[in-house]
Amino acid sequence: MSLLYRLMSDVDFQEALDKEKKIRVFQDNQIIDNRAIIVRFDDQKIVTQASVGDITYHSRQICEFFLLKGNK
Repeated sequence: MSLLYRLMSDVDFQEALDKEKKIRVFQDNQIIDNRAIIVRFDDQKIVTQASVGDITYHSRQICEFFLLKGNK
């Protein structure tokens, strides 16, 4: 079972980006992205990639971001 750690600060997002850690994204209490990596972020958007052609832009204000720890 994976554990989830909430990403909130720029430092959290930068560490996940640098180490290519898998994240899970929620919006309105629903999973909208799973096992993706962060490829870019700024104060408005987080850009994730789940596979070669699967790039997604998430609003930092309306989404919640969690680092997956545990099962690989």
